[in-house]
Amino acid sequence: MIMAEPKKSRPKTSGKKIIKKVAKKKKAKTVKRKTVSKKVKIIRKKKKIPALVKRFKGNPIIDPAHNSPWESEAVFNPGAVVHNGRVHLFYRALGSDGVSRIGYASSKDGIHFDERLPYPVFIPENRITAMGHYPFTSPARLVYDTALFASGGGWGGCEDPRAVKIGDRVYLTFNMFNGWNSMRVAFTSIDTEDLKNKIWNWENFAYLSRPGDRQKNWVLFPEKFNGKFALLHNIDMGDSSRVHIAFVDELNMHKTPSQKEAPDIHTLPDHIVAWHNRTRSASAPPLKTKDGWLLFYHAMDKDDPNRYKVGALLLDLKNPEKILYRSAYPVLSPDEWYENDWKPGVVYASGAVIKDGNIFLYYGGGDKHIAVAYAKLEEFIQKLKSGGNAVLLKKSNIRV
Repeated sequence: MIMAEPKKSRPKTSGKKIIKKVAKKKKAKTVKRKTVSKKVKIIRKKKKIPALVKRFKGNPIIDPAHNSPWESEAVFNPGAVVHNGRVHLFYRALGSDGVSRIGYASSKDGIHFDERLPYPVFIPENRITAMGHYPFTSPARLVYDTALFASGGGWGGCEDPRAVKIGDRVYLTFNMFNGWNSMRVAFTSIDTEDLKNKIWNWENFAYLSRPGDRQKNWVLFPEKFNGKFALLHNIDMGDSSRVHIAFVDELNMHKTPSQKEAPDIHTLPDHIVAWHNRTRSASAPPLKTKDGWLLFYHAMDKDDPNRYKVGALLLDLKNPEKILYRSAYPVLSPDEWYENDWKPGVVYASGAVIKDGNIFLYYGGGDKHIAVAYAKLEEFIQKLKSGGNAVLLKKSNIRV
């Protein structure tokens, strides 16, 4: 779930002016600079050149289903895993009642989703239980309200799922929102055989964060370290050379970090790191590559505030708290119409997979649509390591 940001109208700029500005900036000489941390390698330019991100030309890949009451208003912020050669997408869906549920779609090539179920595959609570949480509405007025709930328009339920496959189980972490004073992280899991057969035999959901702690957007690594789950809870707490991970032998809120150990990101001071001054949280769970753990994250651009953008980190394989490389520029910015449909300036990339040598990044645009961007894995990693402008490519450049 994305917290409400003040909406600002953006002046229209002609395509010719943009081309001239970019061409002008390309003349800037490349220089090496040290970041806040000496261990993080970044090459920056005197004049910043935004990443020229290319999305799938058929975006959005999934839109709200207006004839379906549980996903008629918005579909966004999906989690993703690869199993049996298919990409399985678990996305947040909102209907007219404003309750967040999890929908499902799948694809053979990672681009064209030829399977989309007409019913939600996971609901953490039944309607009667959920009604008991209403903080700003009443049981007589369960509605999708973008004014009262500017962050997605929903007032309760499970939000922003992230998915990982560990062994023979798929774990789904998500935010449980029961009003602005009740934001917690929870999880559930399902056997991969049940996933294959579309038998939605989820375990009863359990909380990962404690009562009274305001927590969101924790992600699991897709494998254990020395037999322990690795739970990434903070991207930056003042030291830009590392991320913060809790290693726990079981997924239990009494074993995971407290608010003191894992501060709410909204209470942390801003500071400049690479292209951003406000670091938010992990976007998708980390992806394992031979060069390190590839982690996408959300942050606010210091030169373009009030818009959600996506950056990339490469973490050490053996010591994943250590950051090896960081993208010098955003790898994805909210510039397309479907990223500004009702909530302007939002790309929320909560799902990522590696398939057939490509990175596929799935994201919610404008808190309303689902889209995909992608890159060739080897090229992306090499540009990230060399400090180059790592970008996502056009469909014509990728064999799917």
